[in-house]
Amino acid sequence: MKTKITAVILVLMMGCFTLNAQNKKVYTTSGGEMIFSFASISNNGSESGNVLRWSPFWNFQNLVNLDKGNAFGIFSGLNLRNVGFIYNIPNTNIKKKFRNYTVGIPVGIKIGQMDNMFVYGGYEIEFPVNYKKKTFTDERKTDKFNVWFSKRVPSVYHTVMLGINLPYGTNLKFKYYLTGFFNKDFKETNDGVETRPYESLEANVFYFSLSFDLFKNKKLIKPDDKQDLKYSASY
Repeated sequence: MKTKITAVILVLMMGCFTLNAQNKKVYTTSGGEMIFSFASISNNGSESGNVLRWSPFWNFQNLVNLDKGNAFGIFSGLNLRNVGFIYNIPNTNIKKKFRNYTVGIPVGIKIGQMDNMFVYGGYEIEFPVNYKKKTFTDERKTDKFNVWFSKRVPSVYHTVMLGINLPYGTNLKFKYYLTGFFNKDFKETNDGVETRPYESLEANVFYFSLSFDLFKNKKLIKPDDKQDLKYSASY
């Protein structure tokens, strides 16, 4: 039900975006994103073991921007993102790395100087398409697998974001995943015994990211263009 409501909201907002586009400044922007992610983890009452994860690729952001004057704007788009976390299981020599590739649709607002510095915030719905897990024991990889459209994770992630655009296309962002990383109802059977491996594992990912403009209206931004391209693409 929540997914259907979210989809309706997104469609309505995109409709408003299109209707309001007449006589406004509309442009597309694209760029990459370097993600520094963590997770708030709780496993049977234990809240330790979180490790920084750095994912410089493959993260692509493609946005449609609508600026209403120089002080306010809105944006939406279609993004591909590599996001996850690293977990050192407490009191063991085992480390696990989890990640998803997701396809996201953001909707947000921008407030400030559209041609220089502004703050922005919004919501993004993400659909996980590829799940991967790696297991290390005593720093040696002992297990690895990835699954397309895995049932180990939810079908939809709900996220919120807040960021600041700096001059010449540099962008800093914070993002929090309201939806837990795992599907706690997922079941698997080993040696005839059915278990729920994520039933007691709570993990909500959050990250900080650094990004730069690469394209405007599908054209590569050259160094000489930076004086005229102070807004950011990579929200």
